[in-house]
Amino acid sequence: MSQDEFRDMLPGTAEFRLPEAPPPKKLNGRRPIPEKPDEQVAKLESTAGPEPDAIDVWDRRVADGLAFLRRRLAGAYEVDEFGFDPELTEAVFHPMLRVLYRDWFRTEVFGTENVPGHGPGLVVGNHSGTLALDALMLTVALRENHRHLRLLGADLVFRVPGMSELARAAGATVACNPDAERLMTNDQLVGVFPEGFKGIGKKFSDRYKLQRFGRGGFVSAALRTGTPIVPVAIVGAEEIYPILADLKPLARLLGVPYFPVTPTFPVLGPLGLIPLPSKWLIEFCPPIPTAHLTEYADDPLVVYNLADQVRETIQATLHELLQKRPDPFAR
Repeated sequence: MSQDEFRDMLPGTAEFRLPEAPPPKKLNGRRPIPEKPDEQVAKLESTAGPEPDAIDVWDRRVADGLAFLRRRLAGAYEVDEFGFDPELTEAVFHPMLRVLYRDWFRTEVFGTENVPGHGPGLVVGNHSGTLALDALMLTVALRENHRHLRLLGADLVFRVPGMSELARAAGATVACNPDAERLMTNDQLVGVFPEGFKGIGKKFSDRYKLQRFGRGGFVSAALRTGTPIVPVAIVGAEEIYPILADLKPLARLLGVPYFPVTPTFPVLGPLGLIPLPSKWLIEFCPPIPTAHLTEYADDPLVVYNLADQVRETIQATLHELLQKRPDPFAR
């Protein structure tokens, strides 16, 4: 007889089972945390770091917010010669815009490696969407790439009370060659939309058809400073406020370039200002070097040819992005 058979013959041995652990008792209405085996505890302690206390996180946020308000009220913050306020942009403007960028428009970005990581650069894009939300989304996309984009805006933006101060605090300045050249000389990344109001005010039937680029002033500014030009194509802005008609008499009466009629505005009043949730794609094209062309900054033939090259690059990239996004409101 083997030892195993002998052990099985002993009374009560085969039916023996370890007693089950009693259910944990509630202490002060709370269920205690069950104990873990020693080897699991050791594993958890070696892999998991300390979890922050939720109360401590909110205390820190409140303290940071109060410190921010104290600095603003005391004037203890810096702005540059154009009025750019990096702290206000990082703490207020960009967090609000990121909600639209990530959640509402579900933006996808391609070709960020074509944007200079340091030094000057001139980002040239197509303009559309009734309101200049494409410019704001472009600043968020580049900030995700750790660079601030200094936008060049139309004169109208800086004539409207309140809007002028906000635009300058966010880093924008008037679209003129002297300001653009000063920014690029200071190694800033500058953004420009040569279509201007012709781009954002065009009808939905003309969507993604680039308008004329003007006299190419942005090219001459890049040539004078030897700054590379980075074309960028933006798909998605055309669908947020589709312009069905333009009430020109009313626009002249109000002193604005156009008065749009969209499917939601002015029928729904202020609710018509909510943009439709279109899917956005942004692609940065390979940069066009200009350092070897600085002596041709005043040559109209060189300026126009380079402007046409930028325009054709953006138009071709728009067609490619539209093929990637057959449904304007896809996830």
